[in-house]
Amino acid sequence: MSQPLTDSLLIELFTEELPPKALARLGEAFAQGLFAGLAERGLLDDGSTVTPYATPRRLAARISGVRESAPDREQREKVLPVSVALDAAGEPTAPLAKKLAALAKSVGVDAIDWQTLERASDGKAEALFYRYTARGAVLAEGLQAALDETIGKLPIPKVMSYQRPDGSTVNFVRPAHRLIALHGDKVVPVSALGLAAGRRTLGHRFLSAGEIDIPHAERYAAVLEDQGKVLASYAQRRERIREGLLAAAGADRVIMPEALLDEVNALVEWPVVYACHFEEAFLAVPQECLILTMQTNQKYFALTDANGQLRNRFLIVSNLATDTPQSIIGGNERVVRPRLADAKFFFDQDRKKTLASRVPQLANVVYHNKIGTQLDRVQRLQQIAGHIADALATAGVPVDKAAAMRGAELAKADLLTDMVGEFPELQGTMGTYYARHDDEAEEVALACSEHYRPRFAGDALPSNPVSIAVALADKLETLVGIWGIGLQPTGEKDPFALRRHALGILRMLVETPLPLGIDALLALTEQAFAGVPAVKPAREDITDFLYDRLRGYLKDKGYTTNEVEAVVSLRPQRLDDILGRMEAVRTFAALPEADALAAANKRITNILRKNTEAVGEVAPALFQEDAEGALHAAIDSVRPEVEAAFARGDFTAALRDLARLRDAVDRFFDGVMVMAEDAQLRANRLALLASLHALANRVADISKLAA
Repeated sequence: MSQPLTDSLLIELFTEELPPKALARLGEAFAQGLFAGLAERGLLDDGSTVTPYATPRRLAARISGVRESAPDREQREKVLPVSVALDAAGEPTAPLAKKLAALAKSVGVDAIDWQTLERASDGKAEALFYRYTARGAVLAEGLQAALDETIGKLPIPKVMSYQRPDGSTVNFVRPAHRLIALHGDKVVPVSALGLAAGRRTLGHRFLSAGEIDIPHAERYAAVLEDQGKVLASYAQRRERIREGLLAAAGADRVIMPEALLDEVNALVEWPVVYACHFEEAFLAVPQECLILTMQTNQKYFALTDANGQLRNRFLIVSNLATDTPQSIIGGNERVVRPRLADAKFFFDQDRKKTLASRVPQLANVVYHNKIGTQLDRVQRLQQIAGHIADALATAGVPVDKAAAMRGAELAKADLLTDMVGEFPELQGTMGTYYARHDDEAEEVALACSEHYRPRFAGDALPSNPVSIAVALADKLETLVGIWGIGLQPTGEKDPFALRRHALGILRMLVETPLPLGIDALLALTEQAFAGVPAVKPAREDITDFLYDRLRGYLKDKGYTTNEVEAVVSLRPQRLDDILGRMEAVRTFAALPEADALAAANKRITNILRKNTEAVGEVAPALFQEDAEGALHAAIDSVRPEVEAAFARGDFTAALRDLARLRDAVDRFFDGVMVMAEDAQLRANRLALLASLHALANRVADISKLAA
């Protein structure tokens, strides 16, 4: 039976254990690289698909609809400009003869007659072109090239050098031992990393025996699972782990971070979940410590009850299936015990010293060589948090200033504890536990952990005013200090996470909400750096940065670019009412009068921007047209209602009242020449438009809604 024109292609590279944290990326890059390389060479059908496989000891891909050979292609290649190829008499030059000889060799013909060349413009000048039929690549050639390219571009975290049995040196992520290349049921004669392709692979290191023949590319995954006890699909294996964990958890809840699932998935080929236990006495240690110990050191999955309290039962994912798992379970229980004992030791030792007693030692911890130590930073945080507490209290938000300053004083002290030294991820969390142990006020204890919030997009905000004051102080201090020494974000680089800090500030101002002005917050933060000459004032740039982040934040909430610009272009100082303004703008934009008023406001904005004359008060006695008086009367009529609605925060009502001005505005622009020759008349009309502009833009710049 002859080989069909198209069939599935299987490529497998069998290696020693691959780095777990890189396996997912390597598997995807291997599959996509091969697919792209074959597509580029015309060896794939329109409906071809690629299925990636990745296990701890193999990278593989199955590609459907792969051709034995690519179709021939008509090619058109530029030879030379006519001015170079032909002399004044129209005869071929030496450069043309040389070029045609090289071209004939590259396309596989004996010679090329220059008189058969096409004469046409190349877009700049007249040139000679050669048309020919290029032979399509055969699979072995195209696959070899695609395989070489793909291996060369893999995202390998660290390359190993090793020797093959023949003494040759190979560079790859891990030593490779076998290569499969099957087109349907036929081996494709390619090679890679010193290996010649075949059809044999190995299965699970312990659950299978001997070599496994892959009879057909389509049978790869099934044969490996059946005979080799290997789940080749990274995604399928990951889902089996997840399902196994959920089943073994029963009524409990399993803590399975995505990163841990990926890492464990990259360590097993035939995952089996077993339940283990540890002594209940360890539950006296903060559960965050125990969970992190199990996850980081042992790759175990912790369990909690329905209320989130840690259980003394945990789950492991083993690479061995057995009817008698007692030795596996017992071994893992013995391994985890000293880890948990270490955590308990750190916790007990740390509590022998109060957080407050550790604060002076922060003088020995450098924060940044241009800004000072962590103790310098803590002193700035205290000053900023105190000012924020004063500002909130003045605005009617009760805050315990002493508690805010105490929270700022203790916020970084847990950096010096043994537990945080072992697990930096627990900074803040341990501060709260230790502050409670030291009998600090609950608000102070919470501030130790909550001042880091929000840590990421969607994270919870600080839960009380004291934590909010310290969290704002922490993020403002970082933003102003780091920016002030010239380390602002550039492109994708943001090593101090200033974008995240800025978004955290905005979220607290908007969502809490807080009646604080952006400029006032930056000013009081700059004051805290008054004695640090390396920090240069950059308030204007930082303000622009904050408003740019605000634009992105509002767009993520579903508002359009025009709606966002209508509000943010006014650069509002307070953001506690900005969501109300956004909703008002959206409601206004849906009114039938909106388009006309937005266009008129845009026209007014342009007129006022071009006018360099001082705009005074409106003088009704100077009106010459009925439309002037009608607009003035309409403005006076709606002004009290607009201002009253604005004062009570009913921005939707304020904009709806403005919509009543449409007819008067239309009549004015239809019948009045604003830029009259008479200077006094012109100034009065500009003053009338300025009064309308000021009233219309109290809530938002509605001109930004104009298309």
